[in-house]
Amino acid sequence: MTGNDPQRTLTAYPNTQLYIDGAWRAGKSDIAVVNPATETEIGRLALSSEDDLAQAAQAAARSFDSWRKVPAFERSKLMRRAAQILRDRAEEIAVIMTMEQGKPLAESRVETLSAADIIDWFAEEARRTYGRVIPSRADAVRQIVTREPVGPVAAFTPWNFPINQAVRKVSAALAAGCTIVLKGPEETPASCAALVQAYADAGLPAGVLNLVFGVPADVSRYLITHPSIRKISFTGSTRVGKMLASLAGEHMKRATMELGGHAPAIVFADSDVPRAAKLLATAKFRNAGQVCISPTRFLVEESAYDEFTEHFVATTKAIKVGNGLENGVQMGALANDRRLEAMERLVADAREHGASVLAGGERLGTQGYFFAPTVLGNVPLSARIMTEEPFGPIAPISTFKSYDEVVAEANRLPYGLAAYAYTRSSATSAAIANDVESGMVSINHHGLGLPETPFGGVKDSGYGSEGGSEAMEAYLVSKFVTEHR
Repeated sequence: MTGNDPQRTLTAYPNTQLYIDGAWRAGKSDIAVVNPATETEIGRLALSSEDDLAQAAQAAARSFDSWRKVPAFERSKLMRRAAQILRDRAEEIAVIMTMEQGKPLAESRVETLSAADIIDWFAEEARRTYGRVIPSRADAVRQIVTREPVGPVAAFTPWNFPINQAVRKVSAALAAGCTIVLKGPEETPASCAALVQAYADAGLPAGVLNLVFGVPADVSRYLITHPSIRKISFTGSTRVGKMLASLAGEHMKRATMELGGHAPAIVFADSDVPRAAKLLATAKFRNAGQVCISPTRFLVEESAYDEFTEHFVATTKAIKVGNGLENGVQMGALANDRRLEAMERLVADAREHGASVLAGGERLGTQGYFFAPTVLGNVPLSARIMTEEPFGPIAPISTFKSYDEVVAEANRLPYGLAAYAYTRSSATSAAIANDVESGMVSINHHGLGLPETPFGGVKDSGYGSEGGSEAMEAYLVSKFVTEHR
């Protein structure tokens, strides 16, 4: 996986190298990888030089001509082998992911197994990238549309889901017949490398998939402007995404952007309030709130506020926080010290604006980046957390009086990635689905992120999809052919 025997059983955290043109290799330098639960160094990560990036882009360009000609049926079979390899190694990979990212082992295991399902989904889509015949206006004319891979891709993935975010980009690209240079997350490199190793062991030809790491701004600038790269895919903050989209636009590169969010979670009084509170609290504190589609602003109808907060706080206080490798832990450490400091600032600001702390509100212990699952009550719109995405385990709860008021609040921010609502009224449910400005809306349950469903946002949350059949579109171009017989 990282320069050693790829078949060995992973019993310890490995050092992570670059994967370029079918071989693992050292970089120009290396940096420490830190376990967020212990704040100790657990491994080293190789960083790319400009020459490494050039070789990765050249390898992707060189292998594209042959990979695009591999029949879709054969690409599909190879991808299915990679999925099974990932399943076979899920336990070892889950341990590595927890060590470098902090999430509980159970969540790491689910992420790894879900990644295998995503590969299988795109493996099937590879076999169904059909074109079409357009009826002509003359008997002697034939008109057809064919679908072709766009070309070599540069993909940039974040640390919060080190396999899940990468596997969507890699698998869609490979299914379409594209080659790819993947810039993995420096905080969580080894589990991302495990995905690459699974594809390599499945028989993926050299150069089709390359993995690099480095200073994010330097790597993205080089790859996006490289003449061989035809498309980029980025998951990350809105601020960085706008810069990369601008750079891609300057060079006429196709782009998919999955950016920040600030998901409203609307709870109407006619809903099953205890159930809504439990489901929303569970979703909120998954991966310590470091989830792009995490419910973020809890908007509760006034008459249901007391009941909702009672059940929400009870669920929150029952969450066991600790090292993700320990039995029974439900929430691990934050990924880095920056997130810890951000949580402390947001809680302090909310208090200053009159919010009450109903649970948590502080760092836990002195070692590791642990922050207590936190609930803030009666949070005013003037508090920063009602505008800034917290990306952490803080749940601000506010009230509303009318439907129009809550929809206006849901749509107030420039984000539109995910939204949630709970109601027993079919009329209210239909209205929310129509009126809330969001790429994804989940009503009375949490059903986002499945391989077969679209995944993407609107407004400042980006454009394009990373799931469902829509995800393939960004990696394919349509060619119109008209022939006079």
